[in-house]
Amino acid sequence: MVSNRCKMAVKEVLKGLGLHFIVVDLGEVEIMENISEEQREQLKLALLTSGLELMDDKKAVLIEKVKNVITEMIHYSEELPKMNYSDYISKKLDYDYTYLSNLFTEVKGITIQQFIIIHKIERAKELLLYDELSLTQISFKLNYSSVGHLSNQFKKITGLTPSHFKQLKDKRRIPIEEI
Repeated sequence: MVSNRCKMAVKEVLKGLGLHFIVVDLGEVEIMENISEEQREQLKLALLTSGLELMDDKKAVLIEKVKNVITEMIHYSEELPKMNYSDYISKKLDYDYTYLSNLFTEVKGITIQQFIIIHKIERAKELLLYDELSLTQISFKLNYSSVGHLSNQFKKITGLTPSHFKQLKDKRRIPIEEI
């Protein structure tokens, strides 16, 4: 689960199955009662129908939690934390960062840092498309040390400079008067 819409969908599935929950959070659900194997299968199928997945493997659950913390931090927070991302993730999940990092890399095939960069670039693309902030403001918002640093990472990930990316967006749009 990576959004409030996912949380609402999970709550609906649980209600539909007559299950009472204590917590429905990003990547985590706590159910009041013990559920039977049959109920577990019903839950699994109902979640799949909603495009979600029931995860049993503790390592997979922890990886999802890391992904959710990063997604929430970059896409849904007004401001990124002023501490190291490693400290932030470790504190949020109450796990040693080295353990999380090694597990994440082993399972996902990329480092947590690479995952963060990819998400920051996706967020930068989104902000560029909104056209409300300058590249300098975007750079500051995403905690880059400079516009140049953001531009270099942007080009490395997308193959385009931020300004070229913005121009492509403008070229795809046709003014109403010209249609």
